[in-house]
Amino acid sequence: MPDSSTMPHAPYAGTPFGKLAVLMVTAFIDMVGLLMIVPLLPFYAESLGAGGLVVGLLVSSYAVAQLISAPYWGRLSDRHGRRPALLVGLTASAIAYVIFGYATSLWLLFLSRIVQGAGGGTVSVIQAYVADATAPEDRAKSLGWLSAATNFGVVIGPALGSFTMTWGKHAPGLAAAALCLINILFAMRYLTEPRDMVEANKRPVVKGRSREALMRVVTHSGEPASRLIWIYSLAMGAFQGMTAILALFLAVRFGVTTETIGYFFMYIGAISMLTRAAILGRAVDRFGELRLSRLGVTLLAAGLVLLPFTHRMANPHALTTLFGGGLPAWITALVPYVPLAIAVALVPLGTAFTFPCVTAMLSRVTPDHERGLYMGVQQTFGGMARVIFPILAGWMFDRVIELPFFVSAGLVIATIFLGFGLEHHVAPRQRKVAVQGS
Repeated sequence: MPDSSTMPHAPYAGTPFGKLAVLMVTAFIDMVGLLMIVPLLPFYAESLGAGGLVVGLLVSSYAVAQLISAPYWGRLSDRHGRRPALLVGLTASAIAYVIFGYATSLWLLFLSRIVQGAGGGTVSVIQAYVADATAPEDRAKSLGWLSAATNFGVVIGPALGSFTMTWGKHAPGLAAAALCLINILFAMRYLTEPRDMVEANKRPVVKGRSREALMRVVTHSGEPASRLIWIYSLAMGAFQGMTAILALFLAVRFGVTTETIGYFFMYIGAISMLTRAAILGRAVDRFGELRLSRLGVTLLAAGLVLLPFTHRMANPHALTTLFGGGLPAWITALVPYVPLAIAVALVPLGTAFTFPCVTAMLSRVTPDHERGLYMGVQQTFGGMARVIFPILAGWMFDRVIELPFFVSAGLVIATIFLGFGLEHHVAPRQRKVAVQGS
């Protein structure tokens, strides 16, 4: 079989950085298309007579479809290759965007969300693609760069969606579909099957592994892969639960409104993107994936614990006095939010260190031919956490506003104990002596 790096349709496939760059572009474009649609969904549903409950069900239908599809996408990619699975998933997303653009009834919106959620299960395929294309000791850094690219897509997507609305109601859906088509053509042109995936395809396939792998996480929770999936899921759930009630908390404590809440989420997103792009790689080299993930969950727990203790400063001008009244007015206006800014900053710092490292360690403890399967299982458990934790956080917030933060922090701290003993399983493999030009 000829070396894929010499194939004319994949000029970047020969270098690890080139493979990662192609995957980052693919993930970025995919996220831009998704975020062009998501902010507009409630307005589309409202125009068709829907209320808050129906909008909530529309959001949940996407999550449910993604939950169901993620492990099957992973298994499909293990059996037939990462590239075909990713292309099929992107095609499903393009179809969903067209349905969204021409939806004239609620059932068509539901159909769009379900198809889109099913196509969204390819997140695990892209993660497995990165794991296949990079050396084990470089995976956490590579996954961090991938996450930074998707976070940048979160920033760009909503603005493009609002802009295309000026062209008509159908325009955002059609523009997202066109963007997805460009992504498909880009992936067909530049993505190639990883070498170890080609080798893994030669091994016999065991049927029924998706359900078995899901159950094994529960029945064999002490195994390294299961423990890493639980760490990922609990941390993800705590983060999503906090995100769900953050606006309510800020409205009570700081008087934040719909006009100003966006700035707080931009602040969180910017820290997350910069951390993953500029700090994560160096931190992995210095501390290693396991130690850095522990630091991450500690920072996340600290942020969750500190948030309930933040209050608007009663006398922000006191700081101005310390500097002889020489501070600009806009800085003085931000002073009341300094304690909040510090506490909030710990959350994206913690997640930026935790999630890429845990995913990279999961890629180490799973065989090459089952890597996509377990990436999909991780997404399934993480998806369940994203559905359950916000509901629980909202229920607790209605009773004691500080309670969801403290409970989430306790669960995050518990993940440190789940990581005890993993050193023997996730220790970096020694690089082989350079041979054959490697």
